Amino acid sequence: MSYPTTGSQTELRAINQILMSVGQAPVTTLEKTNPDVAISFDTLMEVSREVQSEGWTFNQEYDYPMTPNANGNILYPANCLQLDISNNPTYYNGKQYDTVKRGDRLYDRRSHSDKWTETIYCDIKWLYPLEDLPSPVIDYIICKAATMVSSRIVGDPGQYQMLQQNEAYTRAMAIEYDANQGDFSFFGFPRQGTNYISYEPYKALQRY
Repeated sequence: MSYPTTGSQTELRAINQILMSVGQAPVTTLEKTNPDVAISFDTLMEVSREVQSEGWTFNQEYDYPMTPNANGNILYPANCLQLDISNNPTYYNGKQYDTVKRGDRLYDRRSHSDKWTETIYCDIKWLYPLEDLPSPVIDYIICKAATMVSSRIVGDPGQYQMLQQNEAYTRAMAIEYDANQGDFSFFGFPRQGTNYISYEPYKALQRY
């Protein structure tokens, strides 16, 4: 039986890269009967979730509106890794909420209820399928998964060290990509127009 996948070609390519990194033969399908494929696939999914949980420009949203359904509940998104209510006080007219996940719903610990009467704005980290991630992040996930697979099914210290070095390089590339996409400043992420643009030397030559 094959694994249920969301992007079989992307995941198959990733599994083959992992297998080849640890000296194993590539495969043509993701079959559960192959123990090396099973370990590689489970590790890949584990690492993908772990890496995305860090929070990157591509999977974080701020002030995301969540509206109650007909029953007054706000359902917790299935692909949400982390959710917290926005700290922007202008949304709630002085009201204060303390939100947590209870089952599949958003629960307010202040009112001790999962019933909502207004739209709630939240900061969210999303979990995306592998094929929807930026290429530098996919490369980092694959290399990190290969390092873990090496320790699980090979146990060669030399190979493990080599894969760790490659993992560190791809992480640096992923961070560089994220920094370029995020337009970060010295004061953090530029939200709601409050970002600070640092001194740029070439502007000293401008004359007005």
